[in-house]
Amino acid sequence: MAGASVAWQLAPDASVAVVEMEDQPGYHTTGRSAAIYTETYGPPTMRLLTSLSREFLENPPGGFCDRPLLSRRGILTFTTEAREEKLDKLLAAFHSVSGIRKVDRAEIKALVPLLRDEAAFAGMLEENARDIDVHALHRGFLRGLRRHGGTLHTGARVERIDRTGALWTLHTADRVLTAPIVVNAAGAWADLIAAKAGAAKVGIVPKRRTVVIVPAPPDRKISAWPAIGDLDDTFYLKPETGRFLLSPADETPSAPCDAQPEELDVATCIDRVEKAFDMDVRRIENSWAGLRSFVADGAPVCGFDPQLEGFFWLAGQGGYGIQSAPALSRLAASLISGCGISPDIGDGGLTLEEVSPMRFAPGATAQTD
Repeated sequence: MAGASVAWQLAPDASVAVVEMEDQPGYHTTGRSAAIYTETYGPPTMRLLTSLSREFLENPPGGFCDRPLLSRRGILTFTTEAREEKLDKLLAAFHSVSGIRKVDRAEIKALVPLLRDEAAFAGMLEENARDIDVHALHRGFLRGLRRHGGTLHTGARVERIDRTGALWTLHTADRVLTAPIVVNAAGAWADLIAAKAGAAKVGIVPKRRTVVIVPAPPDRKISAWPAIGDLDDTFYLKPETGRFLLSPADETPSAPCDAQPEELDVATCIDRVEKAFDMDVRRIENSWAGLRSFVADGAPVCGFDPQLEGFFWLAGQGGYGIQSAPALSRLAASLISGCGISPDIGDGGLTLEEVSPMRFAPGATAQTD
């Protein structure tokens, strides 16, 4: 999503090529996402970029897609009576987010009848959260790229990156591409791509996230249910056309790879769901895992490398890259074009310092959120 979105932003005014090592773009992360648009998820920088992406997702440009990118969902975050004080603090922190309200046990029961009373004493309902059609969003970016003359090279693993004069040259097994600017939007592989170019690492840590698909009870109508998670973020559940998409919300550090689900994570997920819900999971229809990539402070890395001219970072989006892609890619394209930070993003409170790769340069002060 990162590469496709910034390529779409740049293509009307530049010659753009997207180089993808897999035969299918978005294979490792974008294509495995259970994406929900929520303005309460992630560190402040990502929440701001998410909020600034809403207008695009609600009203994409003409011809971008042939169906809505967002559909109604909502998110219910629940907790026990003993943890209600923590819930109230969370509600206070998100007081400025529209559509947020506290719900009691009776309303929770009406929304999600299978939640056990002892697990769900009170909750926070984010009514304006939405499902994202990830495929339509990703395809819209790639289709727009091609429409403006951009190219997509799949099955093109970058083997070597050289710089001669003012130009970068990327070598794959069967092609050579040359450009004055390289955008490193390689996700879990971003530090590896940087090393090929001679750039210092920014400390990308890929983390595995597991997803399990199970059938919903046949006697339950679940289509109107919100997505559901516990306050301590130990699991979440999302209705999916007669099925439940479950996750133990795991964040296991991993090497960049084609991530696969671990049996223990799947079993942990099922156990947590059965303890919170009055249901028995007797069959698993499918399971998979994807990689979400983070840097130490949780903010994305967006900007030109301080040591290498023409090498631009767009990485470290964590688990928030899809919902924030319209605004983050617009910021990246503006910086690449030399226009600086756009007024609406700056007015929202984001500074270049908090996303710049310069914060990882030797001598820089590390910050964590």
